[in-house]
Amino acid sequence: MPGRLLRGLWQRWRRYKYRFVPWIALNLGHNPRTLRYVPEESKDKVISDEDVLGTLLKVFQALFINDFNKQSDILTMLPEPVKSKYQDLLSVQHPRVKLLEYRHHQQSIFKPEEILYKTLGFSVAQATSSLISAGKGVFVTKGLVPKGAVVSMYPGTVYQKYEPIFFQSIGNPFIFRCLDGVLIDGNDKGISKVVFRSCNGRDRLGPLKMSDSTWLTSEFHNPLAVGQYVNNCSNAHFDVLFLSHSGTSNKEKSFFQIIIQLSADSIKN
Repeated sequence: MPGRLLRGLWQRWRRYKYRFVPWIALNLGHNPRTLRYVPEESKDKVISDEDVLGTLLKVFQALFINDFNKQSDILTMLPEPVKSKYQDLLSVQHPRVKLLEYRHHQQSIFKPEEILYKTLGFSVAQATSSLISAGKGVFVTKGLVPKGAVVSMYPGTVYQKYEPIFFQSIGNPFIFRCLDGVLIDGNDKGISKVVFRSCNGRDRLGPLKMSDSTWLTSEFHNPLAVGQYVNNCSNAHFDVLFLSHSGTSNKEKSFFQIIIQLSADSIKN
């Protein structure tokens, strides 16, 4: 019995140690798994950054139009030059409808995953794996995913290389480490959840939210914010692109989402 318990603990440690920041720091020099060599950044991309941003813009515009009833009150507080951009967006979808009158013309509101399907031709969702002890994963629930498509985003708190993350990393399988040493904590529970909510509240400007925190709940407003539950297969190719804004200091922890691009070959229903 003690031998079986020790073997179980050893196996868990072997899987977890690559996410334990102190162990990573002590083994950077002689552990090949902790670093991946990329000769040129352009050769490590599945698709270009412009295509990624174009896909996200298409999805977010569709989500905005669908959820306009909840957004219209906030839009009235924005400057006219900014408000006019939203008017232009609405005029494409619904000609001759003014910005503040659109709420009265909106008849049906779709769920975010339905908007994702209507926009990209597929939808993804977080669910429990059918494999024993495999935990949660991300599944294609509807449609087909073309190879090289943007299928999810990795939400979480962004830590620079010099920022402490020891306590957050304990027992945390959602620490995503980039090639440049930046860490993204995508855990939606415990102290990680508290830190993200704190950053979200810190940078909020009145009713204007600087980030989406619904990925910490069961009701996602962004259907792509499930990247932290994508199973880390050894043959899967990941691309990372940061979303940020110029108002955040490098000395402050950010909470912006990163985009995970997967080859369709690594996604299974």
